[in-house]
Amino acid sequence: MRTYVLYFLVLLLVFATPSCRKDAEVFQAELDSLAAPAQNGYLGFYLLNEGNMGSNKSTLDYFDFTTGIYQRNIYAGINPTVPKELGDVGNDLAIYGSKLYAVINASNKVEVMDAKTAKRIGQIEIPNCRYIKFDKGFAYITSYAGPIEINPNYAQKGYVAKVDTATLAIVARCIVGYQPDELEITGGKIYVANSGGYMGAGNSEKYERTVSVIDLETFTEEKRIDVAYNLHHIKVDKRGDLWVTSRGDYKQLPSRLYFIDKTTQQVTDTLPIAVSEFYLDGDSLYIYSTEWSYITNSNVITYGIANTRTHEIVTHSFITDGTDKDIEIPYGIMVHPVTKDIYVTDAGNYVSPGLLYCFSKEGKKKWSVRTGDIPAHFALLPK
Repeated sequence: MRTYVLYFLVLLLVFATPSCRKDAEVFQAELDSLAAPAQNGYLGFYLLNEGNMGSNKSTLDYFDFTTGIYQRNIYAGINPTVPKELGDVGNDLAIYGSKLYAVINASNKVEVMDAKTAKRIGQIEIPNCRYIKFDKGFAYITSYAGPIEINPNYAQKGYVAKVDTATLAIVARCIVGYQPDELEITGGKIYVANSGGYMGAGNSEKYERTVSVIDLETFTEEKRIDVAYNLHHIKVDKRGDLWVTSRGDYKQLPSRLYFIDKTTQQVTDTLPIAVSEFYLDGDSLYIYSTEWSYITNSNVITYGIANTRTHEIVTHSFITDGTDKDIEIPYGIMVHPVTKDIYVTDAGNYVSPGLLYCFSKEGKKKWSVRTGDIPAHFALLPK
């Protein structure tokens, strides 16, 4: 579960129910004419469903571009002997080399599979793990280090684990700030968005507000860049500069998008747009926000595209046919690098199966399909 809506930590625990093993289901998508591998270089994509906290309901779906078949809960069917199936709360998903990595937050592990078959290879045990990135044969994974606990006096700083992708062994750890979330690697450095999300729920002054900068060669934190309260996502653009999102404090401080200049290593611009998640395609940041407010006890849902070259908000809606009104809670996003199809997931009520929507590059709905619970994280499978 993501800490940017801490309100739902209690809600999900209340509604969590034990899961039982089900056979993998196959669904024929409404539209079978997605670009074939010969045209786009990809076989399909995996979608990691987070599942409700405490219910061991994280599942893995797969959409096959060659057949148009969307298959749900493939991990359970391919790996029937694995205890507890995929685990509790899927938080990130990525392919590196021949392996597929699923970061399972509340199960304190990274599940490692064959990228082509989703057959289990092994796991990496990391407490309260969050996000994963790769560089030169190593995986770098953020960890909150301590338990899942909203606590203004949380004592345990987080860290980044360095993992040998050949052996799946943890070879080093680097301490960073409290509750570190997404990380990015560029120019020989790792940049880590520290949130302090467990500490600031009752007092915004307790939130972290820095990006840790780790030197890759020495694997030590060399500095912090001051940004804003409660950071979450971070991505590098084509020029090597960084874009960082802040969740705000869910009260008076709004969510915003910040620009870090690679040369000065400082925030030099702020875009007045709320961000829950974004996806970088070329110079375009595709953005959606589900911004919760403790003042109104409601969400404000917005969409947009920001240009990373001009620092302008290009549009406040990349869905142009009005079908954005059908999406209850946007929760994940991906843009196909060739076709430019836009994929957006809908978490719905958080406790039952969600939906995956596919939109054309013009923002017109092409199809939708049922997913697992709380669909969130994509990984494109190269041909």
